[in-house]
Amino acid sequence: MLTIDGVVSKLPGPLHRLVMKHNELIKFAIVGGTTFVVDTIIYYALIFTVLEPKPVVAKIISGVVATILSYVLNREWAFKNRGGREKHHEAMLFFGISGIAVLLTAAPLWLANNVFGMRENINGLELVVLDFVLAFIIGNLIGMGFRFWALRRFAFPEEEPMGGDGGSTDIHPNADELTDEELGHA
Repeated sequence: MLTIDGVVSKLPGPLHRLVMKHNELIKFAIVGGTTFVVDTIIYYALIFTVLEPKPVVAKIISGVVATILSYVLNREWAFKNRGGREKHHEAMLFFGISGIAVLLTAAPLWLANNVFGMRENINGLELVVLDFVLAFIIGNLIGMGFRFWALRRFAFPEEEPMGGDGGSTDIHPNADELTDEELGHA
């Protein structure tokens, strides 16, 4: 079965190095693309059925569902090599950051509807296009930028190296790499 890691390993040298250098960003973008599709499907399912007059509520609901999926995919794949926090702290920070991002994503739609009254004079295809541009293009760009910065900084920070007394920077040395004194046998 073809995997992303398998595809990356077959890339030519310079491209392989570039992809490896930015692998977290690329994986984050793939997770974002996946959750974007989920978010979009749920939003339009709601807006064309039970929440037609309430696009902001539909956007928040679709954003929450996409956020739950995003946590699982980011934790287990995009940021799996980071380990600076305990899982329950990490989850709390992730959902707090993502909650802020959901609000940032819905903000352009809210402003257009409640401050500028843009939905009042249009309907049909124009309304669908306006909602898409506001919520899914402008809103998602704002939310994505905030999430990537905040998740790397707060929820999934780099694990702090804990060097030993001898100046070792190995975070988890095995018993063969330690002296009897370091093992407490001296």
